[in-house]
Amino acid sequence: MTNLKIGDKAPNFNSLDQDGNTIQLSDYKGKKLVLFFYPKASTPGCTNEACNLRDNYHTFLSKGYDVLGVSADSQKRQKNFINKYEFPFPLLADEEKEVINAYGVWGPKKFMGREYDGIHRTTFVIDESGNIEDIILKVKTKEHSDQILK
Repeated sequence: MTNLKIGDKAPNFNSLDQDGNTIQLSDYKGKKLVLFFYPKASTPGCTNEACNLRDNYHTFLSKGYDVLGVSADSQKRQKNFINKYEFPFPLLADEEKEVINAYGVWGPKKFMGREYDGIHRTTFVIDESGNIEDIILKVKTKEHSDQILK
């Protein structure tokens, strides 16, 4: 779905997290960033994915990675998702889909024969210089950390 490729400069962004804090790509300069896009907070697949990342968060930190989630959910919904599952990382409330569109993960989807537009579950691994190091298009929600850290 995305037009971005490994080696491309990651698109800059400026968006609000669950607490109304402004987060931008430059906040992560000098660190690696796992930027994961998911369709909807508190749904089964998204919960499995985010919990897998949570359970391996210390491994990510020890390897120099930070983690940031993005969906088109409201701040309130993101906050509830974090509180319910105790996520140690922020979630962007990209209701205007600015970050989602910048990374090219919004588009037509099919589910049970129905077509609709939505977020394609995609993860970008961004290096310390802001370049895309890896793109994971086929996310395995329960084993996502392994896919990233391989």
